[in-house]
Amino acid sequence: MSSAQNPSPETADQAGPRPVRLTAAAALAGLEGLALVVGGVWMLVLGLTGEPDDRQQAVTGGVTLIVLALLPLLAARGLLARRSWSRGPAIITQIMALPVAYNLLQADSMSIPAGIALAVVAVAALVLLINAETTRALGIRGPGNAEK
Repeated sequence: MSSAQNPSPETADQAGPRPVRLTAAAALAGLEGLALVVGGVWMLVLGLTGEPDDRQQAVTGGVTLIVLALLPLLAARGLLARRSWSRGPAIITQIMALPVAYNLLQADSMSIPAGIALAVVAVAALVLLINAETTRALGIRGPGNAEK
């Protein structure tokens, strides 16, 4: 029998249209990844062409942000493709974003709106990622629901 006639358990849970909550969670993760890329490129360009306090630190920070952007971008891609592994990196990204948002809220007044936006996005994404509809769409079984 071909795999098209006998779907695996992973594809069986993924039948039908993608839930809106899953798409929204993927969009938020992708938005965070894009913001990290933009911030990293900005730091990198400023470090190479501007007058930073420490050129090496600016370049290192820019490269670090670009590399860190891979986590939410890969998670977003996995969420859109309904890969169960993608929920873990997406949740980790949101948990890591919360202390960053808190630090932005404690900084000068120019950073406060960014901290508020990041906190709202992180909390919204966490709510979407732990939602039962999202969990089912990804084929993740909760405690007590394992196949016997």
